[in-house]
Amino acid sequence: MSPRTLAQAKRDGSPAAHGRFLRIKDVIATIGLSRTSIYRMVGAGDFPKPIQLTARSVGWWEADVSKWLDERLSGASA
Repeated sequence: MSPRTLAQAKRDGSPAAHGRFLRIKDVIATIGLSRTSIYRMVGAGDFPKPIQLTARSVGWWEADVSKWLDERLSGASA
């Protein structure tokens, strides 16, 4: 099976094989915390830093957010 193209992934609403950037609204929906809480944790070094995409926009690499969630979940079950 050939890898999904970015256009196919976007059309289907799923990430491409190599990943994607999440905007702040997607991060909020994914982890369930407010914008303020997310930026507070970024400042404290407790959440992945956003990556500058353009002069006026940032995004989080989806794999970094997923890794953070997995670490939280594994810590909760211990």
